[in-house]
Amino acid sequence: MTSVVEWHQPPAPLVKTLSAVLRRVLPSPLGRGVGEFMLLAFAGRRTGRRYRLPVTAHRDADGLFALTPAGWKANFRGGADVDVTFAGRTSPMRGVLVEDDAVTARTYLDRITELGMRRAGRLIGLKFPLGRLPTLDEIAELARREHFGVVRLSGKT
Repeated sequence: MTSVVEWHQPPAPLVKTLSAVLRRVLPSPLGRGVGEFMLLAFAGRRTGRRYRLPVTAHRDADGLFALTPAGWKANFRGGADVDVTFAGRTSPMRGVLVEDDAVTARTYLDRITELGMRRAGRLIGLKFPLGRLPTLDEIAELARREHFGVVRLSGKT
């Protein structure tokens, strides 16, 4: 049976190359013109290792956030400091992993609906084999299966 929505990761060499380019471009003056991406710089919660990860920037009424199935999101469980470079400007922020599965699924569905299937495919890494938007239940099932997460970013207080 074909799923309505599937996680689609680009080829690893492409991701590695694009990440290397974005790590250099985003903090530079050229970064002002790359508003679809942001650079997150943070320390691992167990190892203290420093990470600099370019990710797609998402915005809604609550602010800036990242969507990811990647394991690095666990560093934001309970909250963690992060330097966010977005639109050519770096700001100290606080990142918090959303722990509520229903909120995670709703956030993904809202963003997919806002972007449309074509842009959501490119910016979130999804495929829509049946050519229709998924339901909330279908997104929730995909989010559980693929370990999707939402990292909310806010100004430090």
